[in-house]
Amino acid sequence: MRQLTTHILLICLAIGCIIGFAIGCAPSSQQFDASLFDKSLYTPQYATGFEIRHSDELSASIITIKNPWQGADDVEQTLLIDPENRFRNLSANIRRITGPARRIVCMSSSYVAMLSALDCEECIVGVSGIDFISDKYVNDNRQRIGDVGYDNNINYELLVALNPDLVLLYGVTGASSMESKLQELGIPYIYLGEYVESSPLGKAEWLMVIGEIVGQRDKAQQCFADIATNYLQIKERSQHATKRPRVMLNTPYRDSWFIPSQQSYMVQLINDAGAECYTCSAEGNTSQPIDMEQAYTWAAAADYWLNVGPCNSLSDLTRQNPKFANIQAVTKQRVYNNNARQTAKGGSDFWESGVIRPDLILRDLTTIFHPELQIGQIGQTEQTEQIGQTSQTSQHELYYYKQLK
Repeated sequence: MRQLTTHILLICLAIGCIIGFAIGCAPSSQQFDASLFDKSLYTPQYATGFEIRHSDELSASIITIKNPWQGADDVEQTLLIDPENRFRNLSANIRRITGPARRIVCMSSSYVAMLSALDCEECIVGVSGIDFISDKYVNDNRQRIGDVGYDNNINYELLVALNPDLVLLYGVTGASSMESKLQELGIPYIYLGEYVESSPLGKAEWLMVIGEIVGQRDKAQQCFADIATNYLQIKERSQHATKRPRVMLNTPYRDSWFIPSQQSYMVQLINDAGAECYTCSAEGNTSQPIDMEQAYTWAAAADYWLNVGPCNSLSDLTRQNPKFANIQAVTKQRVYNNNARQTAKGGSDFWESGVIRPDLILRDLTTIFHPELQIGQIGQTEQTEQIGQTSQTSQHELYYYKQLK
């Protein structure tokens, strides 16, 4: 009996030593403090909505997202990448993942394009509105990738079954209605705010955020550097044009014709392509309705008319309003729409892969406005193939745009 008691005591002592050793080797838990992340991993050149910092001592990184939806003021969220799970008592605006995300739900098609550009499509386990997504991998793997729905019709049972490491959210004019439920379910999430960036290269630069999330920082940096180089080369070439044509955008919607501001994304693309766009007086990356008579006057004077909604032909356009038939851009067949690549349900690749390929959009626009500049193969790099783009185009072939006839 005494031998048995001694044996049990020895076993307990051994177990205690093992537990003590494990506790001693485990990283100590500590209070989160953003100031501990004293090394800048990436400071954006063009984007305004994010920053990536690191702590060598703690082997952890943070991605800080600022004002990720229209009208946001002093909104800040943080994604903590904490492989050793060190931090405790995280505040409500901090989400944590413990390593590169391998199972991601994308609530915007542009996030799909970013993952695709980094060859990380296999990380996509869920999307929102699969019928509106152009990406080849997603469409080839519909049986594996869950469609969790959108707006107020989210399938949370499916979302939980997908077992995501991270949900990539977006907000339009406020926080997503998914936030509270994701918190309840304990599913990490973070907003991306690329769509509020007014700079075309600023939108594409959000590739760096995705690169950090999936552990592909270097690849993201090289990918973005190639896109920026292509874009700036085309922009420089367009400045040699001898004339800057006038451009009208959009069509009336419910008796309102929305016109973008001078600082908007689309206007910057047009300016960089060597043209001038009619704009409203609003500030920032916004659009506002203008007087219909003023809109008709501008449309009549414009050399080109772009982004004309769902129209696929000039007859589609003139059916909206017979007055359009006499506009010079229509009579001279200088109407171009950005719907050359869309799904059967109307999903637009312009707003999917185009978000991270402003160089290809700029090449289209410069080819439309200034075919004499012979933009040629600028922008045709290996990155083109990486995101499923066609690798070769003729001198005047367009990719996202098409001429209406």
